[in-house]
Amino acid sequence: MAKSTKKNRKRIKVKLVQSTIGFNKTQLATVKGMGFRRLNHVVELLDTPETRGMIQKVRHLVTVSE
Repeated sequence: MAKSTKKNRKRIKVKLVQSTIGFNKTQLATVKGMGFRRLNHVVELLDTPETRGMIQKVRHLVTVSE
């Protein structure tokens, strides 16, 4: 069975649609950890359980498209 590499894994696009101002610091750290720089910024992330957990934590701030 072939090993799963980063290149052949499924990727998802995540967009930051709401500002982190007024939310707690752990949510801000999660948003920065995902690679967002500004509002309406779109990042492409690997579809892993870790990424899904981060999205779940800030689901009120982001939108996901596959």
